Amino acid sequence: MNQIIAMHGWSSDAAVWAPWERAFQAHGWHWISGERGYGSRSPYAPVWSEQSDPAAPQRRAVIAHSLGPHLLEATVLAQATDVVFLASFGRFVPEGRQGRALRAGLEGMRSAIGGPGEATMLHTFLQRAAAPTDVSALPPGPGTQGLTTEGRERLRADLERLIATTGLPPGLPASARVLIVEAGSDAIVAPEASRCLHQELGNLLEHAPEHWCLPNVGHALLVPHLLTQVREWLGQDQWLGHDIGQPS
Repeated sequence: MNQIIAMHGWSSDAAVWAPWERAFQAHGWHWISGERGYGSRSPYAPVWSEQSDPAAPQRRAVIAHSLGPHLLEATVLAQATDVVFLASFGRFVPEGRQGRALRAGLEGMRSAIGGPGEATMLHTFLQRAAAPTDVSALPPGPGTQGLTTEGRERLRADLERLIATTGLPPGLPASARVLIVEAGSDAIVAPEASRCLHQELGNLLEHAPEHWCLPNVGHALLVPHLLTQVREWLGQDQWLGHDIGQPS
């Protein structure tokens, strides 16, 4: 059985995967979405489904956006055969001057959660995530529809987790086949964080990761047909291990 576990990023929810889920299920994949429960949805920590025949070949693919890989249990990543990092990172806050400025901005965001500046902070974040596309192109989510009291605490805790990231998410197996999808105009993930992710994966993995850098595309990866391109990549059996630009 071919399975997908998908994990959204900070301030988002599982609804963002609806088109992906439909497309993958139509091609025989079993889809499971993780949910942090910032808004009206109940939190859910995904796990792999048991297969009726354990001896049969299995594909367990993780697709995760931004902070998403760090929100999964290490035991889930440890069983993955394939991992797709969508505008993601290992260490989010770079070292040096750039990192200090970014950390100060993140601390300001954390202080805004639960206060009078919360809505403005979330709107600014979503604008930056969508840019250069207009923020109206983003699907509805907790950042626009509102947070619950418990969800607000999870949002704050996950922001603290983001600030504290120092490297690859725990559990990632060296044997995994990995695709990095980088947003060429990402206003959320610093270029240094993207470079470090590629380097750290190259040091860990038995096979070099595939790398797509999408020009003029923002952090939210509002790209038509990206889900089809990722699905087709997951359908490949051979190791490619080279850098390309916009996939055809």
